[in-house]
Amino acid sequence: MIIENEKFPKVTFYQITDSGPSPIESDKIFNNKIILVGVPGAFTPTCSEEHIPGYKKLKDEFFKKDIEKIYVVSTNDPFIMKSWSVSLGISEIDFISDGNGEFRGKSGLEIDLSSVGLGKRLSRFAMLIESGVVKKVFNEEGPGLDVSKAENVLKSI
Repeated sequence: MIIENEKFPKVTFYQITDSGPSPIESDKIFNNKIILVGVPGAFTPTCSEEHIPGYKKLKDEFFKKDIEKIYVVSTNDPFIMKSWSVSLGISEIDFISDGNGEFRGKSGLEIDLSSVGLGKRLSRFAMLIESGVVKKVFNEEGPGLDVSKAENVLKSI
């Protein structure tokens, strides 16, 4: 399990660019003060209606606390992540894909949702990363939305 004050694992995420899916290395994008929000799945009710809209609503408050960027990650493919961000009308937050499950496997932030046809996914979480080091982890450790809500994360940083 990923723990606080450890270096963020080196993994490859994917993001849609003008030329299609492009790899992005964690050590290249998490080298400043950022928030990473993990969700079990794009377009799922709790993620789409409650979790991510909170970060959109409070993004300016995060930026006032010197957060340089907010990323949303899921085990969905990069095309789905791009479509999801467009459907939510969010351009100020970057959506990245862990479609290969590399981060899910290295982080231990995994939930098995096979019983509802989703397979192994990232758990619902948020984390504060500074200069490549995980400073705080807000892991739901199961269903529900409480500790990783934007309001609670903002209060804790």
